[in-house]
Formats: sequence, C-alpha cells, structure tokens
Amino acid sequence: MHRLEEIWLTVSCGILIIFMFIVGYQAFALEMGPPSHMETIDPQKVDQTEPFDNPGVFEIGENEYEVVMTMQTFGFTPNKIEIPVGAEVHFTLTSKDVTHGFQVAGTNINAMVMPGHIQKISHTFDEPGEYLVLCNEYCGIGHQVMATTITVK
Repeated sequence: MHRLEEIWLTVSCGILIIFMFIVGYQAFALEMGPPSHMETIDPQKVDQTEPFDNPGVFEIGENEYEVVMTMQTFGFTPNKIEIPVGAEVHFTLTSKDVTHGFQVAGTNINAMVMPGHIQKISHTFDEPGEYLVLCNEYCGIGHQVMATTITVK
C-alpha cells in the first residue's frame, strides 16, 4: 500500500469515529434520540379512539394546554387554535389516511405524522401573533391547500 493510501484511510476512519462519537453523545448525553415508546392506533378507528374521538384544545393546567388533532385529506381538525401568550402546548397528533407533515412556521415544530402512530410534541408560545401550520409532506393532489393557524393572544 502507498503512503498516501495509508494517510487517506487513517483520516477517513478518524472522521467516521468522530461522527459516531458526536451522534452517540447527542443521543445519550443530551437525550436528543428518537422516542423509544411508540404509541400506535388503528387508523381505521381514529374517530372512535380516545383522545381522537373529541379533537380540540383543552386546558390541562395553569397556562398549559393540550391540542388533540387529527389530520385527514387536505385538512386539520380542529381547524383553528387559540391559546394565550406564554402557554405551554402539548400537541397530540395522528393521521386518518396518509402520511402528513405538521410544521408551525416561525418555530422549531416539525413532525411527520403517519397513520397508525401517535405523535406528541410540546412547545411554549412566548410571542403573540398568528402562526401558520402547514402540511410539509406531500399528501395528494390538494396538498397545497392543507393549512391552518394557531392564534396566540
């Protein structure tokens, strides 16, 4: 083997080890790994299964809310969400039909919502205003009209 090949192999193996260390550190020390408990639901019975049988916005504590939301072809249920400034909001999401996206513009909320799975996300809205919620996963021919708003007052 040539000296340059040895150098190249050593450098590339070193880079791989560094990347593996960084990913491992983020997953275990910083707890940035994916959730280990996967909650599932029968996608054919979303409307009959709690809590999705009554989607909406619910106050669960002092300045703490839960939004139970279902996504279906080109729409979100509930369609409009209003919460007070500074409220911590726990989103509980599922899809009735195909894979949808849940992205709130201007925040770091971005999730893939698949049928048969329950997705949970929490966020505190510190700034008043209207936040646009978009489906960012192509879900069919009317995908571009799938949007709603979160009003923070």
